[in-house]
Amino acid sequence: MNLAALGGQELHRRLAVGDLVIRSGPFRYRLHSRLPQIGAGIALLYADYPVETPDEFADFALKMEGGAGLHRWWRRQVRFSSDGFYPFEPLPQDHAYPQLEWAMNWCVSTRAHHYLMLHAAVVERGGLAVVLPAPPGSGKSTLCAGLVHRGWRLLSDEVALISLQDGLISPAVRPISLKNESIDLMRAYVPGAVMTAVTHGTSKGSVTHLKVPAEHVARMDERAAPRWVIFPKFVAGAPAQLRQRPRARSLLDLGANAFNYMLLGADGFDALGRLTAACDCFEFSYSRLDDAVAVFDALAVDAGAGGGRG
Repeated sequence: MNLAALGGQELHRRLAVGDLVIRSGPFRYRLHSRLPQIGAGIALLYADYPVETPDEFADFALKMEGGAGLHRWWRRQVRFSSDGFYPFEPLPQDHAYPQLEWAMNWCVSTRAHHYLMLHAAVVERGGLAVVLPAPPGSGKSTLCAGLVHRGWRLLSDEVALISLQDGLISPAVRPISLKNESIDLMRAYVPGAVMTAVTHGTSKGSVTHLKVPAEHVARMDERAAPRWVIFPKFVAGAPAQLRQRPRARSLLDLGANAFNYMLLGADGFDALGRLTAACDCFEFSYSRLDDAVAVFDALAVDAGAGGGRG
């Protein structure tokens, strides 16, 4: 059963008592909140995701609640906890929905150590994946969203989950985070795109989350083989340009972009070595999404992946 089939009343009942269990790729999230912003955001963005029975095991338990003490009424806050632990400072309550998505990212990045986890977006075509590692402000999520709506399948906007056994990448398909200028850009690029209301004044500026196409959610159990590692950078007015990158340098920079490379020790080094050995590595600068998509499409055609489902 998917979340939309629950109906709004049952969705909010389960959410209010901590019985809402949503699956995204290999992970199950148990969600608990009475805040209306949380229920509205989940209903909008996760309608196509499978829901499990309330007694199903969940990898992560997240509770989003209002502030304590005076903050229940004055300058209302949202607090995130997981298994009774509060890892973050409270935020203004109108930041509740983006806080949920950031909390879900935190749960994966701090606990899923049976994968090598890279801070990167991942898209796929024809069974071959592009890993897009980049720091905030590089245009990674904008590029990812553009590719996803032009024939590439989303595996993740936030984390590359690389198997320590066979090197394949597991999807962690969740809404795409957009910030600041990227919001209006994607509204124009994808007419009819479904997004949450924009939250202003966060630590990242103005943010929203973009709904993933239903057909990508339906394929969230399909893993992909890494074929390219591309470090993107948005440069205003620049043409789309792909430049070869040494594998050794790419390995070092990927390690710096990893959530758990040092924690995994030799297993992490081996997994990162296999990844870079299997991939062509590039730097990529762009300013126009259509030009960027054309470059990526050409890569897929050259690799024999151009006819794959997006």
